[in-house]
Amino acid sequence: MATRTTTAPVRVPDPTVWFWLAKAASTALGEAASDFSIRVLPPVAAVLLGFALFVAALVWQLTRRRYVPAVYWTTVAMVGVFGTMAADVVHVVLGLPYAVTTVAYAVALAAVFLLWRRTEGTLSVHEVRTTRRELFYWAAVVATFALGTAAGDLAAVGLHLGYLPSILLFGVLILIPALGFRFLRWNAVLCFWAAYVLTRPVGASVADWLGKPIAEGGVGIGSGWVTLFFAAVMVVVVAVVARVRRPEISPAVG
Repeated sequence: MATRTTTAPVRVPDPTVWFWLAKAASTALGEAASDFSIRVLPPVAAVLLGFALFVAALVWQLTRRRYVPAVYWTTVAMVGVFGTMAADVVHVVLGLPYAVTTVAYAVALAAVFLLWRRTEGTLSVHEVRTTRRELFYWAAVVATFALGTAAGDLAAVGLHLGYLPSILLFGVLILIPALGFRFLRWNAVLCFWAAYVLTRPVGASVADWLGKPIAEGGVGIGSGWVTLFFAAVMVVVVAVVARVRRPEISPAVG
């Protein structure tokens, strides 16, 4: 079993610059697409459609058994869309304050990490080489999107900071794990997942700032146009990623 885990192909991408560009675009795309679909479709139908597309994309990803850029990033985009819808439903339908949902999603993410670590002995993305580890990985991804969505809404709406100040706030916060890893030799796994959570409120705040009406603190471009723009950005970035050959990563890294 140890040999199989070591030699099997890694099923998720390395955290390169292109990875973070695609991740940021996917968060903005998810926020804008969710807002647009709920506006043009009945909310229940939009949520059900988002869930169906998310499940289909995840099944597609899990059956690849290796990292395929187009499949992986399609799945991430669907997580972004459905994750935003789910977070909004919890707040609007159940009436839970953003502070409560933020704490709840943080606890859920911590539980995923704890179970993943105790079961597999590592949280490194460089070791996601089996179906079980990939399931833990996607559980963590869903939880990070939910946590990031709730935290972004808490800052922009709950604390009345607005969208542009929220972009600046989370932009500064994301520098902490980035600089800590680069200059202070902080734990790579911890820095990766901290940055992964924080890219969500950054991207979502950018999408809201661009798409929301001026009366609500946005630029007023419209969520439909913002969706198309970030979808195009993702297509370009993923096309570039697909042309870059993935280097072999030692199992000891990360």
